[in-house]
Amino acid sequence: MQTSAMTSPRRAGTTAVHSLHRFVFSVPDLDKAADFYQAFGLDVRREGDRIDLYTYGHPHRWGSVYRGNGPKRLEYLSFAAYPDDFEAVTGRLAALHVPTTAPHRLAGDEGVWFADPEGIPIQVIAGAKVSPAAKLAAEIAASVPGKGAAPSRSKAGIVRPRRLSHVLMFTSDVARSTHFYADVLGLRLSDYSGEFIAFMHGAHSSDHHMLAFAKSDGPGLHHSSWDVGTLDDVGIGMQQMLDRGHTYGWGVGRHVIGSNYFYYVRDPWGSFAEYSYDIDFIPADVEWRAQDHPMEDAFYVWGPPPPDYFIQNHETAPRRAA
Repeated sequence: MQTSAMTSPRRAGTTAVHSLHRFVFSVPDLDKAADFYQAFGLDVRREGDRIDLYTYGHPHRWGSVYRGNGPKRLEYLSFAAYPDDFEAVTGRLAALHVPTTAPHRLAGDEGVWFADPEGIPIQVIAGAKVSPAAKLAAEIAASVPGKGAAPSRSKAGIVRPRRLSHVLMFTSDVARSTHFYADVLGLRLSDYSGEFIAFMHGAHSSDHHMLAFAKSDGPGLHHSSWDVGTLDDVGIGMQQMLDRGHTYGWGVGRHVIGSNYFYYVRDPWGSFAEYSYDIDFIPADVEWRAQDHPMEDAFYVWGPPPPDYFIQNHETAPRRAA
């Protein structure tokens, strides 16, 4: 493995994107979106007809939400490659007979554009790595004998995620989507459960997954996942959202696939934002062996059962009508 101050890890002999650079979607009510993500703990910045999603203390723009004319819609995903890999990565498009397209109407003309098998626009740019270069040590607050260890409700503070971990998309064909993103972008299959769900990581080191797919009748955004520093942050994040009226969600629990502790909170349009703590990490010099997990392991080790509304794609009916 070649590294540069542990900020630019590379898998030897592998050309691939290194990061999920940005996710972009649209909603009918931008004020509601701003309120939701501010309550969630993100640094929300307004820019005309969109809001940009930052995490406090980090300069990168992880996502953008635009005001749309219809229901919620996943607009595009953007990935980044090392500048010296950019031509090789994008050169695969012609070799695989994947046509390039014009830039998305909500984006600039940077990079190269094409569509995935579900018609979702994809951008590839040359840029800096924003996926993690190494796994951060888990933060565990040690209790002091003779003193209470738990924070009080009044002093617990606001949970503020540290970075975007991954995005999970709906797709009509999980295997087709994973093969496409592997062939075109060099992402690697981490784990899966039959034809229902699959998880992909970056070759040049990343969390267990930077992109995942769940079976549906078409494309859509299921959730964005945000890394937090402690297990308490997952629970306190849940509480801060409940206190602000966001009562639909799932958790707290722990996943089998990825191993992370989680709480998902549903946004006003039926997709989710996840607080995620201590997800598995795959370094650039590790060959992770993907496993086909039984369905009982596809969701969680422990926690409440997922609600009926957890796997609902609210985008497919409007897309079919269009």
